[in-house]
Amino acid sequence: MKVHSLHYYPLKSARVIDVAEADIQAWGLAGDRRYMVVDPAGMFITQRELQALAQVTAAEREGVLRLAKVGEADPVEATFDAARRMPVEVWNSRVTAAVADDATNDTLGRWLGRPVRLVHADAETRRACSAEWAGEGIETGFADGYPVLVTTTGSLRLLNEATMEAGADMFGMERFRPNIVVDHPEPFAEDFWAAIEIGGIRFDLVKPCARCIMTTQDQLTGERGGPDPMPAMRKLRMSMDRRVPGVLFGWNAVPRATGRIRRDDAVSVLAKRERGWPIRAR
Repeated sequence: MKVHSLHYYPLKSARVIDVAEADIQAWGLAGDRRYMVVDPAGMFITQRELQALAQVTAAEREGVLRLAKVGEADPVEATFDAARRMPVEVWNSRVTAAVADDATNDTLGRWLGRPVRLVHADAETRRACSAEWAGEGIETGFADGYPVLVTTTGSLRLLNEATMEAGADMFGMERFRPNIVVDHPEPFAEDFWAAIEIGGIRFDLVKPCARCIMTTQDQLTGERGGPDPMPAMRKLRMSMDRRVPGVLFGWNAVPRATGRIRRDDAVSVLAKRERGWPIRAR
């Protein structure tokens, strides 16, 4: 069993960056979801509401965030001042974040067709994960709830097999926006993993990931109506535990150390969840 691929998303809900190796920090992969688009009141915005975010690429280099969008000739470089802040909300977490310069916000608003602000989870931002699931003192940036999302190739394969049996088209792992994809043939073996080790770093798999309409969106265009994972997930992955309702794919994880991991690194199971996670029978 090994790491199949590694991914991070500098701007929440925007395009992915695929990497061969990644530094693991307390908040997850270095640079992952440290930036976010919000409305003028500070409420987070994702592809669920604004599909055009899928057409935005963000890349940070030497402390500067460079943004580009399909169909726009000129990229923009965002600057932030730690003293220029605003309160923001992401999934019921309320924190403060640094706000981008006015020119960047105006450009993003024009690109996206509505007034927005670009914000940065900097050193002053403190966003706690749920202690019930992750333990005390665990923080993250602007990820949905936890530092790392883990998926497996075998699980994707089974979903695609069920989809093709129903006469529909296949889809890729990009629909699920993971950080670490593990190459493992057994579908949903990860339901039984309590902890794994990669590159000497322990990752505790703390909570399954409930999936939403974003899995139905093309991750290059934001469009819906193409290959759809939802029917297969409703058939195979409906949670029977009310604490995490809905369809599940992937596990939220917490790194218990820092370091570097690489594609093709060995993955070992350190602890098991003997009963797995309750899933409705087909």
